[in-house]
Amino acid sequence: MQIGFDDFGKVRANNLNFIDKTLFIKEILDNKGIEVSVITRPRRFGKTFNLSTLHYFLAVEVNQQKTEKLFDGLKIAAVDNGSYMQYQGKTPVIFVSFKEAKDKTFAAAIMSLRATIQELFRNHSYLLLSDKLLQTEKKLFTDYFSDESCMITDLKTALRFLSELLYKHFSCQPYILIDEYDTPIQSGYLYNYYDEIIDLMRGMFGAALKTNPYLARAVITGILRIAKESLFSGVNNLQVYSVLQPEYSQHFGFTEEEVNNILKQANLMDKGEDIKKWYNGYVFGGTTVYNPWSIVNCLKKNGSLQLYWGNTSDNELIKTLITKSSTEFKEQFELLLQDKTISKLIDENMVFGDLRTNSQAAWSLLLMSGYLKIVSFILNERGKTICECAIPNWEVKILYCDIIESWLGNGHGIEWYQSFLKYLLEGNIEKFIENFGQVLAQTISVHDVAHNPEAFYHGFMLGLAAGLDLKQYEFKSNRESGAGRYDIVIIPRDILKPAIVLEIKSIAPVKLSKRKQEEFLDITLTKEAQRALEQINRNKYTMELVQRGFTSIVKIGLAFCGKEFRVASESSCKQ
Repeated sequence: MQIGFDDFGKVRANNLNFIDKTLFIKEILDNKGIEVSVITRPRRFGKTFNLSTLHYFLAVEVNQQKTEKLFDGLKIAAVDNGSYMQYQGKTPVIFVSFKEAKDKTFAAAIMSLRATIQELFRNHSYLLLSDKLLQTEKKLFTDYFSDESCMITDLKTALRFLSELLYKHFSCQPYILIDEYDTPIQSGYLYNYYDEIIDLMRGMFGAALKTNPYLARAVITGILRIAKESLFSGVNNLQVYSVLQPEYSQHFGFTEEEVNNILKQANLMDKGEDIKKWYNGYVFGGTTVYNPWSIVNCLKKNGSLQLYWGNTSDNELIKTLITKSSTEFKEQFELLLQDKTISKLIDENMVFGDLRTNSQAAWSLLLMSGYLKIVSFILNERGKTICECAIPNWEVKILYCDIIESWLGNGHGIEWYQSFLKYLLEGNIEKFIENFGQVLAQTISVHDVAHNPEAFYHGFMLGLAAGLDLKQYEFKSNRESGAGRYDIVIIPRDILKPAIVLEIKSIAPVKLSKRKQEEFLDITLTKEAQRALEQINRNKYTMELVQRGFTSIVKIGLAFCGKEFRVASESSCKQ
C-alpha cells in the first residue's frame, strides 16, 4: 500500500495495493431514498479515496481516463452476480474537494475557493464544445476562468450552474460529490472569519442542494457535522451519518480482519498486539476500526510504533480546546489521561460558536474528530445522546501529552518539561522550585492565575498527568486518604522510588506598594506553603502510601499568588 494516494484511478493504473472498500458504492446505491448524504469521519480515514472511488464508478471518464475496466476483480463487480455493474459509467459527476482550504484570512479563502472552482470547471471544459448548450451559457462558463469575472456570487452558484450544464449535455442528472466540506469553516473559526465563510458556503451548498432540479444525488464528506441551521438550511431529504450511526461503518478505517490480512502479508503478526494498542480502538456505529493512515505508515516502517496520525495536522483547534479550557474540562481530561472513561452529552450538530461558551460542544468536537472514542452510548429520556468516552489508543494519548507538555514548556521544548518533571519525581526540590518558576513566569498570565487560580491549579495537574509514564507511575488527585482529601499524589510502580504528595494553596492579590507587596508575599506565601505541608501531616495524607510499603515519601506544600509562589517540603515515611 502506498502513502498519500487518494485518487482511485491512479491507484488502479499503477497497480498499487489497497484495501478494497468498493462495497461502499453498493451501500450508497442501495440507499435510494436519501437525496443528500453527509458522512462525517476523522481526517485520514479514507473519505477522499472513497469519494474518488465512487466518482470513477459513476462516470464514464475521469481526467481523460476511461473507467470501464477499473473495477474488474473488485468486490462491487462480484456482489449479487455483478448486478451493480449496470450502473458503472452511466452518470455525470461533479467532484470537488475543499480539503486544502486552510487559509488564514477571508480574502485568501476566496482566492483558494475560486482556484478550486476554476479547476473543477477546467475538468469539464469539454462542455464548451457541446451542441446542446447556448452560447450565453458557454460565455458564463468561461467567466469562471477569470479572477475578475468570478465573484463571490458566482462561487455561490457555481455547483448548481455546472449541474445544469451537465444535465443539458448528458440528458442525465449528475451526482455532486463534495469532499471535506467543513475544512474552510474550521479555518474560518480558527482565524476569525467564521461568519463570512459560513455565509459563502451556505450560499454554495444551498444553491446546489436545495430544490436543484438538475441534481440526482449528493454525497458529502467531512470531519464534523455542521448544524443544518448553520449550513444546510432549507435542504430537504438530507441525512447525516456520523460516527454514531451504523451506516457506512466498515468503509472508513481498517477492520480487524483487514489488518490481520495485511500483517500476515507483511510478516508482522508478531507485532499485532502492539499495533492494536497503538492504532486500534475507534468505534464507528458499533464497528471497531484501526486508523488506516497510521497502519499504512507503520507497515512502511516495518512495524515501527510511532506517532503518525498526529503529524498530519497542526492540531491547532485541539490545542486551543485543551489549553484554554475551563477548570471542569481540565478535571475531566485528567481522568482520560489516567485511562478512565467519562460520560458526556454529545451533540452531533456542531456549531463552532458554541465552543466558546459550551464545554459539551468541545467534547462533541473531540469525539467526531477522532480524538475520543465511544465506549458505549444511550439515549436519555429527552432523546439526547449520552456517550461513555475514552482515549482511543496510545497514539492519540501520546499526541495529547505532547500538546500539553509543549504548552507548559512554552518554547523550551518537551525535553525541558520532562526535566522539570524528573526533578519532582526524584524529590529534587531545589531544581523543581527553579523550573516551576519558569512554568509560572512563561506559561500562565498573571490575570489567569490571579482571577482563576483553580484553572491554573488544574492546568498544572493536567501537565503532571500528561508527563507521567503510567507504566511507571500512578497519578491520583482529590482522593480521600487519612482524615481528608489530598490534592495530588504520584505513586511509583517501583516501591523503592519516592512517592510524592502535593497540597496546593492560593491567596488573592493585594494592592500595596512594590516593597510592601514583596514583603507581604514573602511572609504570607511562606506561611501558606507551611500550612499546606502541615495539612499533609495533620490529615495523614501519606497513610495509603505507608500502608503500601513506601519508605521514601516527599511531601510538598505549594502556595502561590499570581506568578509568585513558595514551597515547603520534607522527606519522611511518617504519617
